[in-house]
Amino acid sequence: MSVRVRRIYDPPEPDDGLRVLVDRLWPRGLAKDAVRIDEWPKGLTPSTELRHWYHSDHGTYDEFRHRYEAELREPEAAELLDGLRESARKGPVTLLTASKKPDTSHAAVLAELLED
Repeated sequence: MSVRVRRIYDPPEPDDGLRVLVDRLWPRGLAKDAVRIDEWPKGLTPSTELRHWYHSDHGTYDEFRHRYEAELREPEAAELLDGLRESARKGPVTLLTASKKPDTSHAAVLAELLED
């Protein structure tokens, strides 16, 4: 299985495979017709409340990860995660995020869960 995380602002690469935007909000400064995205499953993104908590400087990455994984166990998110996991079994998947720190973002959590 090949799953990787990239910033949405980086140009597409031939080996990206399925390109999945994993942010709830559309990235600033990008026109929707200027970006190659194959899927945008908003149900896989952290809740607004969790995003606000994490970005308020009160939350640690470990606690964010724990809370986000709990959200991903909810039926809609679990179904979307299973579908994305199936896509990853068939070929490369690139998770796209606008996060300035992708390694400590929800996209990194998703990538690890997809690799399991």
